[in-house]
Amino acid sequence: MIIGTPLSHNSNKILLLGSGELGKEFVIEAMRMGIEVIAVDSYQNAPAMQIAHRYYVIDMKNGKQIRDIVYREKPDFIVPEIEAIDTDTLVELEKEGYNVVPCAKAVKYTMNRIGIRKLAAEEVGLKTSKYAFASDIDTYRQKIREIGLPAVVKPVMSSSGKGQSIVRKEDEIDKAWFYAQENARGKGGEVIIEEFIDFDYEITLLTVRTKNQGTIFCEPIGHIQVDGDYWESWQPHPMTETALNKAKDIAKRITDALGGYGIFGCEMFVKGDEVWFNEISPRPHDTGMVTLISQNMSEFEIHLRAILGLPIDIKLLKPSASYCFHSWEYGSAPVYEGIEEALKIADKIRIFGKPTTRPKRRMGITLATGETVEEAREKAKKSASLINVYPSLL
Repeated sequence: MIIGTPLSHNSNKILLLGSGELGKEFVIEAMRMGIEVIAVDSYQNAPAMQIAHRYYVIDMKNGKQIRDIVYREKPDFIVPEIEAIDTDTLVELEKEGYNVVPCAKAVKYTMNRIGIRKLAAEEVGLKTSKYAFASDIDTYRQKIREIGLPAVVKPVMSSSGKGQSIVRKEDEIDKAWFYAQENARGKGGEVIIEEFIDFDYEITLLTVRTKNQGTIFCEPIGHIQVDGDYWESWQPHPMTETALNKAKDIAKRITDALGGYGIFGCEMFVKGDEVWFNEISPRPHDTGMVTLISQNMSEFEIHLRAILGLPIDIKLLKPSASYCFHSWEYGSAPVYEGIEEALKIADKIRIFGKPTTRPKRRMGITLATGETVEEAREKAKKSASLINVYPSLL
């Protein structure tokens, strides 16, 4: 691997599609390695745009706009950071010789819950919850009764828990349908209905496909989601050896089926020694932000090294945790209070720098270490509770 100089004729270029908080941390790592980065997203001043060499604001689902930027910039790597992208265009660009990370197939499959669930359950043969799909409300009502209550309802096209709900009672069935429709991303209004697994816990197993070192795993990350969205994560999560081996086998089989090089966030449900595949993202995972403090290499550095074909040697440093803090009203130019008090407890804080606020929008995280995971979690949670976010402009 030869690395040139940013903003010169021999630069190595990454085109980042999606410029949120995960993209921002990835750009920081790319900058440290001397890579030129062009950030793209659907809104002005997204976090990664604030530090990239250049940026573009486009409709991320408009394939022509994506193609125009690719032809103009001629990147060495196209790195998707979000799901809401015209993935068919990425497939076409890969056929033209552009390097999509980890590969266009992985990005296309994982954006659409139909594709990834059928791949996992029907082609790879992984253990999953019972599931069904519905594109109209009558079929949906029929399928959810076949699956049985409680059930989980999600838009086929979404991410970060958007539009997801748990249906526990009959009078919640239609409400979940309309909630999924209102919060779907991309094209179409199809939903997936899943059997509710009474799991002991859920994990993210960060799984790295490399060119020269095979498949590498980080220590399992435990996490808590609220309405399907990440609020808290910690590493390592204790598991039986049997469950961990099953999780690694599941992660390797599904990532091998997807292909390409880079980091994948594989979400799984665990009950005792039993493990179910849930979802997977072909990029750094939001729950993996704990690796900013828990490991010698964060998930963002690992992703970059895997893309570039550089050596990876992951070491867990100390039990660690992350906890999110949020905004609670609509506005812009947010202000953060309580940072000084929070840093008396947490080891680090990351403010994402998002330009606008809305209810329950994730605006930053606290990061803490401890002698135990429990101590780290308590410190991260307490410090996050001290931070108040409010818009200065309503």
